[in-house]
Amino acid sequence: MTYKEYDIQCPTLPLAVYREIAAHLQQVNQVETELLPQEAEHFDYSLSQIGWLRIRHPQDLSPTDQERIDQILAFYAQRFGDWIPRTDAESKPHSAAP
Repeated sequence: MTYKEYDIQCPTLPLAVYREIAAHLQQVNQVETELLPQEAEHFDYSLSQIGWLRIRHPQDLSPTDQERIDQILAFYAQRFGDWIPRTDAESKPHSAAP
């Protein structure tokens, strides 16, 4: 099975909200999430403790499930700001697939 994996962030999103989003996304069938640590070189109180939210799901995810992911992310974007995709996510080391 082929998987799609991508990283997104909202730089000022609090840790608890990242965890809430991850929990909501994991309720979608076959969706996995991982919270990646902040990579800033200098500590900044205005930055989230989380650097990126990694989302992973089968490439052939059903349109209904993909729509649900989009709805969840849009809900939080309306409240906290736009998601920023990591354009080089494919070149970053990934954890082993289950």
